[in-house]
Order: sequence, then structure tokens, then C-alpha cells
Amino acid sequence: MSVETESVSVSGATQHDAGASSEAADAAPQSETPVLEVRDLHKTFHVGFFRKKVVALRGVSFTVRKGEVFGLLGPNGAGKTTTLKTVLGLIFPSKGEARLFGKPVTDPSARARLGYMPENPYVYEYLKPLEFLDLCGRLIGMRSGERDKKSREMIERVGLTHAIDRPIGKFSKGMTQRIGLAQALLGDPDVLVLDEPMSGLDPFGRKEVRDLLVEERARGKTLVLTSHILADVELLCDHVAIVQRGTVVASGPLSSLLRSEVRRVEIELDGADAGFCEALRPRVLEVRTAKNVTTVVVEGDEGVPEVLRAALDAGARVLSVTPHRDTLEELFLRKAVRGGD
Repeated sequence: MSVETESVSVSGATQHDAGASSEAADAAPQSETPVLEVRDLHKTFHVGFFRKKVVALRGVSFTVRKGEVFGLLGPNGAGKTTTLKTVLGLIFPSKGEARLFGKPVTDPSARARLGYMPENPYVYEYLKPLEFLDLCGRLIGMRSGERDKKSREMIERVGLTHAIDRPIGKFSKGMTQRIGLAQALLGDPDVLVLDEPMSGLDPFGRKEVRDLLVEERARGKTLVLTSHILADVELLCDHVAIVQRGTVVASGPLSSLLRSEVRRVEIELDGADAGFCEALRPRVLEVRTAKNVTTVVVEGDEGVPEVLRAALDAGARVLSVTPHRDTLEELFLRKAVRGGD
């Protein structure tokens, strides 16, 4: 099926459980055939009248194992969607390969186990949700009675029961995302690929979708997703790969990529004299004062006892001590934006 109709080309599933995710991934035998293998993918496009060469992928490689939630991250134009379309067989690589369940992505038996939701689902605007999902069910070979039952179930799961009689063309952006997710879930495949599934959703809608993905993960499904909402990725994903300019700049279990050590500590003090803070530099990185509360930022955690002793000796009262570790956002900015280690 062409890229223009990619939103109904396959049907799908989803996954995750933030707490048990890493344990399940670690428990999986490493000899098991990966759900998805991407090996040294290169892709070059030729665009315009003069066939200008645009290099989209420069050797992207990663592996996704059964039951994992895998996040493919990167800034706009980094190559995420090109990678996913190559995995789906919608475009072909200039070099390298992608394999599903140990088979080429073009193998029909492998593709039948895959579900996909594009970033901007194309939906026939004059159809109502049940009509659209019935069409999707026909495309994947579902029987009539099964199509109706599963379609109603999916509409309820994605929270569109109230709009079941409304033409999809009158849906908001967030509602369109939901019906796109419903078609991906319709055939209950083993692996679901989601390109920006949270796009256009309000905070309540994001929470609902996250909960749905957690349910699917609990059912043993595998999920590959892209998202710019890094807080959701950090909650959902076991493994991530960060892509920048068509190259993977960081990849691995999220728990190992995020630095576990304390990078800075914020100490809030009441009645502190600014002079004692200055005497503790360079231990003290920053001092902020607002509404009679002084916040002292200390590098690492080794200097915290010294600062606390000095504050108490100066007659200050300690209100809070807050350690800060690496977040996915900091990792993303360091790797994908600033190009750091």
C-alpha cells in the first residue's frame, strides 16, 4: 500500500509497564530472535528538478527484543520517520537492511504481525469511526462479525464513544490521533510502531494513551515509538536510541544511559547570610534568593555536609535538600543538540 494510505496499511497493538519493563527486558534470553533488527541503514533521496542529493540516514543500527518498549528519539529532521518507514517497507534503504522476527521486512508473514500509526494519520473525513474501522478490518482480512465487535471495543478503549456518530472530518487533532491509534490496535498484532502517538493530545488524553500502552505491554506486546514528549518516553521506554543527522549518537537501556550519580544538589535555607555562601565557592555553583528563602546549588553531593554545617553555624534554618540526577531531557540535549558525551 502506498505512503498516502499508510494509516490503514497495517493494524496493530501497543505496550508498556514503567516499573516491570526493564526487569522483563533483562529477563528475556539474549539468544531469542529479536522482534526488530535494523542494520547499518543508509538512505539517500534525490529531490527537485536537478535531483539534489539529500542524505537522510547514515548507518542507523539498533535492536528491539520481544516485550520491550523502544524509543527512537531525535530532533526534527534527524531521520526518525525515514527509519520507521524503512522498517515498515514503505520505502527501501540505499544500503543496509531491517528484519522483523528474523525475516526481511518485505515478508508478508512478518508484516502481518506489525501495526502502525503514522504521525499524521490519513483518515477518510466523511466516514464515521465505525465505518472507518470496518474498512481497516476489511483490509487486514477480518470477518464481518469480528470487525464490528473489535471496532466498538477499540472506539471505547481510545475514548471516542461520545463521537461514534460524528464524521471523522469534524474531529479535533487529538481525536484524529485517537482514531489512528484505534486502527493500529484493531488487528491485535505482536508489535506496534507509533510515530508521535501523543501529538495533539491534552494532558488527560496523554495519560489515557499511556495507560493503554501500559495495558498492551502487560499483554506481552512490543512497542516502538517516536516522541518529542520526553517525559512520556522516560515513563514508558526500556531502551532508547537517539538519532542526530541520520546517525545514532546514543543507544541502550535507559537506566544505563541516564547517569545515576547526583549531578547537583539544591539546598533551600531560611535566614541565610549571602556572605557565608560566597566563602564556600567553588563548591557553591549558584545562589538564588526569593521571598527570604535562599537556594544554594552545590555541584555533586560531596560538598553538601560542608554547606549545611556552614549554614547552621550562620544561624540559617534548612528547609529542604533536593538532589538532581540526569533526566532524559538532559541526555537528549547533550547528545542530540549540543553533541556532548
